[in-house]
Amino acid sequence: MSSPAPADLSARRVSIAPMLDWTDRFYRYFARQISRRVYLYTEMVTTGALIHGDAARFLRFDDCEHPLALQLGGSDPADLARCAELAEQWGYDEVNLNVGCPSERVQSGAFGACLMAEPDLVADCLKAMQDRVGIAVTVKHRIGIDNIEDYHYLEDFVGRVHQRSACTVFVVHARNAILNGLSPKENREIPPLKYDYVHRLKTAFPALEIHINGGFTNWDQVEPQWAHVDGVMIGREAYHNPWMLVDADARAWGDDHPPPTRRQVAEAMAAFAEAQVAEGVPLKTICRHILGLYQGMPGARQWRRMLSDHLRLKDNNPALILEASDAVEQRSAA
Repeated sequence: MSSPAPADLSARRVSIAPMLDWTDRFYRYFARQISRRVYLYTEMVTTGALIHGDAARFLRFDDCEHPLALQLGGSDPADLARCAELAEQWGYDEVNLNVGCPSERVQSGAFGACLMAEPDLVADCLKAMQDRVGIAVTVKHRIGIDNIEDYHYLEDFVGRVHQRSACTVFVVHARNAILNGLSPKENREIPPLKYDYVHRLKTAFPALEIHINGGFTNWDQVEPQWAHVDGVMIGREAYHNPWMLVDADARAWGDDHPPPTRRQVAEAMAAFAEAQVAEGVPLKTICRHILGLYQGMPGARQWRRMLSDHLRLKDNNPALILEASDAVEQRSAA
């Protein structure tokens, strides 16, 4: 059952979670062809990659991707401030600090979910970025780490970070992060979801923007959240079953513009791929992100098979996307 609509629908946010190796600029362009208004995030980019590596590789995006946030991984306030400045210069709408990733690689760099144990450092990082840029500075975090199960740990973390940094937007993955003993995949599945913790957090801090993340796979799960929080972040479902995004604009914001068809999205991606291939981007780099376009439709397996065929992809011919779409559309029309 849907929750009552708030007075200001524009204040709502539906976003796609930052996902390493997945939410790159090619996937984000694809997602934007399906929804005009869903908020997009980059995959997490470390401060070292931007400062010492090829910054343009990580920061490049298409104008259609707005609204768009850059998610940073790091724990040095000066480095984060420098990277936030880059984000603003490149035209991002927001910079987000990752305090939720539990991978060993991230922990070895002393950032990600292990920062849940250091709220003062998190606040210092956020404040350093806020002092350098005029765009929004936000944070994404877990409800706790390891065996700390008490709700008040979460409330104390958010309260302390807000008090010291004046950060007002908190995106909360409603699971604990287990730093030792669970893989990143297991950390997304084994720790129980505690949506009520995030709801209580919004009650405790009504003036803050609180967004909830974790386990959402359909709109019947998403819509009741509007009674409790300001936004919902959707993770892997938006990648594997991207067509769920076609309902986002209408169901979250009451937007009545005609939604695209799958064929129209395929045509847009073929045109995009043509331009990207001309710049030297392998076709497979784009096709891997659009395999879920026909998920649940007759012919979906053929679509995936054609766009995963290494011999066809080797030709780097974007017409393959239209050929695969033709095969599916003809089967659906039969």
